[in-house]
Amino acid sequence: MKTDLARIRGEKRAAWLSVGGNLLLTAVKITIGLVAASEALFADGLHNAADLFASIIVLSVIGYANKPADDDHPYGHGKAEVIISGIVGLILLAVAVYVIVDAAQTIIAGPAAAPDVLAAWVAGASFAVKWALFRYTLRESARLNSKAIEAIAYDHKTDIAASMAAVIGILLAVFGGTSQQPVFLYADPIGGLIVAAFIVRIAWEMLIESFHILLERSIDPDQLRAFQEVIFRFPDVKRIDRIRAREHGHYILLDVRISVPHHYTVKEGHDLGRRIKEALMESDDRIQEVLIHLNPFYPDG
Repeated sequence: MKTDLARIRGEKRAAWLSVGGNLLLTAVKITIGLVAASEALFADGLHNAADLFASIIVLSVIGYANKPADDDHPYGHGKAEVIISGIVGLILLAVAVYVIVDAAQTIIAGPAAAPDVLAAWVAGASFAVKWALFRYTLRESARLNSKAIEAIAYDHKTDIAASMAAVIGILLAVFGGTSQQPVFLYADPIGGLIVAAFIVRIAWEMLIESFHILLERSIDPDQLRAFQEVIFRFPDVKRIDRIRAREHGHYILLDVRISVPHHYTVKEGHDLGRRIKEALMESDDRIQEVLIHLNPFYPDG
């Protein structure tokens, strides 16, 4: 695995960049959304405010999640990242509910006026900024194998689609105002509802993923088969009786039961297990711990 120091620095760099970007976008979108009377842009600004809060939470937990195992947490602290990912999902759901209620009230009451075209320019600029942030954080989450940074990356992804929905809604509403066609004025609050739909979708995906990891769901079957292939490279392994692997935040814990010739001495079994463990950890740098249990193998049964 990457050294803890390098990993922490990479995660903090990505999180701080997200904090700075979301702080700027939150201030600009909420201000212009109010001044330009745009429901969609204001909703998008609230989304960025939630992103800002989420990025700050991630920053606060990065050091803890990378702490080595101790007596109280013998498997390490990696699940702290998973918990944070779930918290981010809950925050996004709360924001989505607010946006839906606010936009629905505007639609029921009827839009008062068309938003200023400035709101569309701001939403368009936000699209460009968020695309750059998404590509960067997604690349870093893969490089660092960080669930926390991955959560931020997919949060940026919702912003990309949300900003595009805001741009379209605002432009249609502006058209409705200039062409004296009131029906198009509804496009702005409808744009806010579309933004909320994107938020709900990504929040749900984050919550489900966090839920599965916290319940220690097994890793992908293809990856498990790859681990089995590594083990069978050792001719003295006669059978894999059981193999289990689970994600523990940014790393994997592996439990293996194998059968070896029954006449092996304790030392021979120990040495074989150590070599298998080293081979597995070399095959995937996400593996942090491998527990190997040896069973005696008899040729006739």
